[in-house]
Amino acid sequence: MATERTVTDPAKDDPILDVQGLVKHFHLGGGFSFGRETATIQAVDDVNFTLHRGETLGLVGESGCGKSTVARTLLRLEEPTAGRALFHGQDIFGANERDLKDIRRRIQVIFQDPYASLNPRLSVEQIVSEPWVIHRDVLPRGEWPDRVRALLQSVGLRREHAERYPHEFSGGQRQRIGIARAMALNPEIIICDEPVSALDVSVQAQVVNLLEEIQQKFGIAYIFIAHDLSVVRHMSHRVAVMYLGRIVELGSKQQVYSKPRHPYTKALLSAQPSVDFSGTGARQRILLEGEVPSPANPPSGCRFRTRCWKAVGECAGAAPALTDERGSGHHAACYFPET
Repeated sequence: MATERTVTDPAKDDPILDVQGLVKHFHLGGGFSFGRETATIQAVDDVNFTLHRGETLGLVGESGCGKSTVARTLLRLEEPTAGRALFHGQDIFGANERDLKDIRRRIQVIFQDPYASLNPRLSVEQIVSEPWVIHRDVLPRGEWPDRVRALLQSVGLRREHAERYPHEFSGGQRQRIGIARAMALNPEIIICDEPVSALDVSVQAQVVNLLEEIQQKFGIAYIFIAHDLSVVRHMSHRVAVMYLGRIVELGSKQQVYSKPRHPYTKALLSAQPSVDFSGTGARQRILLEGEVPSPANPPSGCRFRTRCWKAVGECAGAAPALTDERGSGHHAACYFPET
């Protein structure tokens, strides 16, 4: 297990991850004109954020907004089109094979589907110890069995579970196995890609509480990707709201949930039963008109303008920058943000 360390206020530490101008476009394989590709999916476009030690950054938005693409690109499972991601000052995207192996040891991932993310042919002991097969310098082989069982106990499973296979476990138990595997290399960052969306509500709460306990004990930073706003509110220190490949709002969870500045964030939160914007206990549901535009042909300027009740001609020009006009750490990419 990792050595327990004290977690200071994330906001007072230098960031361990600094993402600058991240772009990921996918070129479609079909539809050519004179041998050239004619369509490009703009999955992620100019995404910027930082992550501090012991902090959870929630990444939320509708399906298809680019959340998981951000995660896969940071892990170099997808190669970026442009931008930088500095991990302790080292650019992940420019790292050679040896350096990338070390970075991947320190940045782990928990996947969405606990049924698909575990190899059914391997025992739990083999699954949890697999990272040590790749990173042989982390732990002597003779210590693997005891460490696997200690990891299983730390995530709420029994030592004897090491001898079983994935099909013998429930979804929640399988996700705990995935968490144990992610913890095996003592990571500094864990990317949680919709880690509870496939689980029952009661099991979701148990897994979320487990992730919080691990963070408090070991100071691990999370990028927590989800579409469930209540889970993100519970887990996160800061929240980044994505729409059609771009971050449209970024701030502390208190700022984003209590006083959303971007119209899209306000509409997204208005669907939540517990959200109150007026302070009177009343909740106004904002119904967005129209469909989400295609990322292959996004609107010019502000990408939300085709569904926004505030949109004017100016919104079709240059894309609004993600700015913090008040110096409070609450950023919004809107020409007419809420005050």
